[in-house]
Amino acid sequence: MLTKRIIPCLDIKNGRTVKGVNFVDLRDAGDPVELAAIYAENGADELVFLDISATEERRKTLADLVLHVSEKVNIPFTVGGGISSVEDVDVLLKCGADKVSINSSAVKNPDLINQLSAKFGSQCIVVAIDAKQIDGKWTVHLVGGKVPTELDLFEWAKEVEQRGAGEILFTSMDHDGTKNGFANKALAKLSTELNIPIIASGGAGTNQHFIDTFVDGKSDAALAASVFHFKEIEINELKKELQSHNIPVRL
Repeated sequence: MLTKRIIPCLDIKNGRTVKGVNFVDLRDAGDPVELAAIYAENGADELVFLDISATEERRKTLADLVLHVSEKVNIPFTVGGGISSVEDVDVLLKCGADKVSINSSAVKNPDLINQLSAKFGSQCIVVAIDAKQIDGKWTVHLVGGKVPTELDLFEWAKEVEQRGAGEILFTSMDHDGTKNGFANKALAKLSTELNIPIIASGGAGTNQHFIDTFVDGKSDAALAASVFHFKEIEINELKKELQSHNIPVRL
């Protein structure tokens, strides 16, 4: 059985790590390079960096950050935010990123997924999907959750897989930052209907929430931010508890 992965997420704005609730009310959470090094030492399996600030210098800022992170960590890391072309990805991978995450650009130009997976391999391409429930339907949102679309979460996820994505990072906007647990029913449906790994995001607050998403949500990995940034959960201790529940993890 494949080991389950624990992934700290660092949302980057103006070169700093920030964290909010339901995608708003951001507060500072530290230097991303320093946090990356700490997480790598303390048992994180991977890292995700998302540049959430829409600046014209985004690609340069991300490239500089990737270079600094690659010098400090020895675990895979994924970079996302403002990536919209083969050239963007080429820059980031050459600077040391292991994977890239695309979201809004994939919805606006679905063929980008095909292009990137053909050029770099599906193992490099993570498609992030932000969705919230509207009238009982999981609706995909863009631009940091600000713009609703007509897309259904599950139909879009299937298309993403068919186009060559290697993983899906699903964030429930309803659960984000609430610390009330992951959207396990939706995650289980994604995991059942798709054949690529599903990363759970949005809602981690306790060790039990991670147990629940691996057991009930059938998630392949669980991503969280504030509970790690503010030391509410220590990754090594979390992994020991997961192992005690017969959930396979790398210690």
